Amino acid sequence: MLYILDRINKKFVEAEIIYINKKDAPLKKNGWNFNWRQLANEKNAQTFILRLCDTKSIQGALHLKVENDILIMDVLEVAPHNIGSQKKQYDYVAGCLIAFACRESFKLESDYKGFLTFVSKSNLIKWYSEKYGAVSTLGQKMYIDWEIGTQLIDKYLNRKKENYE
Repeated sequence: MLYILDRINKKFVEAEIIYINKKDAPLKKNGWNFNWRQLANEKNAQTFILRLCDTKSIQGALHLKVENDILIMDVLEVAPHNIGSQKKQYDYVAGCLIAFACRESFKLESDYKGFLTFVSKSNLIKWYSEKYGAVSTLGQKMYIDWEIGTQLIDKYLNRKKENYE
């Protein structure tokens, strides 16, 4: 069980990250940027959603794949109503999904166990670095190492409801 902040009601709500069910995949016509049904069909990849436990409403989605023995966060998207610093309804969605991806990276049986890589939009490089400890490598490529990944897992996935700031 994990918790995300309902900014409107100023309380923490229970959420879960589960494998995506294609029929429940977020749709572009509902304001999402990616075709999550198509991503869910991709071979050698896994697609997850973060949803509220009570209403089952989807707050974010994550697409992971393994290439050359390293886990890649291929696509990360928060629900349209969770975008922006002022107008978003739920906070900690991206952090929970990134921490989940870091936790998945520890399941690898390779030299890259515990490492998560991704390509950032150029305008988000500084944000990923400052907020999540990601390191920039070549161009827009970034990674999160096992130490930072463990910290993110503790902060976003392992904390109790009453421990949030």
